[in-house]
Amino acid sequence: MEEIKINRDIAHLAVLQRIELIDPGLKIVRKLLGRYLFSNFFSKYLINVSQISNKYSNLMKSEFENLERFFKTGQNILSIGSGIGGFEFMIYKRIKKTKINFIEKNYVSKKVKYGWDNFNKEAYNSLILLEKFLIDNGVDKKSYNIFDADKDNLPKERFDIIVSLYSLDYHYDFNIYLKYFKDVFSDNTILIFDTIRAEYFEKIFKEINIIKEDNETMHKSKRIACKFLIR
Repeated sequence: MEEIKINRDIAHLAVLQRIELIDPGLKIVRKLLGRYLFSNFFSKYLINVSQISNKYSNLMKSEFENLERFFKTGQNILSIGSGIGGFEFMIYKRIKKTKINFIEKNYVSKKVKYGWDNFNKEAYNSLILLEKFLIDNGVDKKSYNIFDADKDNLPKERFDIIVSLYSLDYHYDFNIYLKYFKDVFSDNTILIFDTIRAEYFEKIFKEINIIKEDNETMHKSKRIACKFLIR
């Protein structure tokens, strides 16, 4: 299995991005002492980095295996809200000659809130640490580009796959990106993301397939693969 290497700073981001990585005891601490202390102190200094690394590796391996059938050699991939890049690391290791573009936030909210944000202002990432993660784990610098989600220099090229796991339309409105998607979609582009309103996208895409259903969480989301954007 591909082993993921992370330091404490990156493990801290991984925990904020994937709260299921922490132990139940730390979740109780978060509820008792509040979001600010959890976001800035407990989620960084009260975690076992080695344990988080192992859990994160297993989680990203599972995510990749769920979607592996969509990826092929030589694809141009766009990842939105990937976090520290573990899923994309799996793609790089297993699929040859892929090019990955990241669109990411570049700050950590003082009080991280998990839920719906109409304006996509909540964030828990660092572009510097994202690149450090990729380099430390042996990802060739020529195989990726990183873009700040809040700047106007987003990549304007056609993508084979656009993927956004537990980000687009899970924490913020899909329509924030709709105009941009019209510029980067081709007839063969596949968009994969998680949403609690899969039926809503029947008016936006001609083809929608449910990949998996998550009924174990509060959100009750579905992961869908969409093709043929209606322009």
